[in-house]
Amino acid sequence: MVPVEDISWSVEQRLEFIEFRLFWYGGVNRGDIAGEFGVSVPQASKDLSRYQEVCPSNVRYDASEKRYTTTDQFSPRFISLDPDAFLRGLVGEKGATVGAVQAEACPVPRRKVDPHTLREIVAAVRAEKSVEIRYQSMSSHKPDPEWRWVSPHAFGSDGLRWHVRAFCHQDRKFKDFLLSRCSGARGASPAEASSDADLSWARSFEVELEPNPRLSDSQQSAVATDFCMEGGLSRVQVRRAMLYHFFRRMRLDAVDQVDGPQEAPVVIRNREAFDAALAEALA
Repeated sequence: MVPVEDISWSVEQRLEFIEFRLFWYGGVNRGDIAGEFGVSVPQASKDLSRYQEVCPSNVRYDASEKRYTTTDQFSPRFISLDPDAFLRGLVGEKGATVGAVQAEACPVPRRKVDPHTLREIVAAVRAEKSVEIRYQSMSSHKPDPEWRWVSPHAFGSDGLRWHVRAFCHQDRKFKDFLLSRCSGARGASPAEASSDADLSWARSFEVELEPNPRLSDSQQSAVATDFCMEGGLSRVQVRRAMLYHFFRRMRLDAVDQVDGPQEAPVVIRNREAFDAALAEALA
């Protein structure tokens, strides 16, 4: 077997593509490689020969189809068998069709983030400085945007929105500020708090998820499989500062409000400890 260390990066990328096509689509030909990487057909032939040298038990040539196909002994060497990565790769901004496989993702309204404002905030994070941001709060007591000093140290996302984690000089505590509501940034001063002091960011909480007990036994078994549970339990490590976002994104806040358990398939087993940790993080 040819050592991977002896293969150049560019060739390894093409071998990875060959292996990806072999596993997910059952085969690959020279045109696939040439079209993906812009290399010549002779070069694509060399890449296929090289893959056969490296992984001889993974591939065979089908003369009738003029295509290299997957064997029953296939064992990946260049890729990880990650279904999520495969499905994400199928979908572009407007959906995609790859190898006769159609895919579409539910569109999410775009949150506008001003690039110049973000650049200033990033600079403050890198320099461990504070920065003044023009922020629009949703509080009824603050109907208009205002300038406030913050000491930012990290960024976080709930999958829909990005925020900056920062020490608020006004409220004297660490908070999340939505980047889409920051319409300006200026100045730089020494930070008023170190990231080490943000214990909610530094510490994690283990959320224990289990199937909703109101579901039937068969449904609970299906949910356990869906969420890769072991012994009917999924343990998820979440930064304490991200617990609220996790709670809302997973719709765990709606468990007691929905009409049927099918709308809330998982519940928090260690709810009392979770509530205490969430209250502490939001304090």
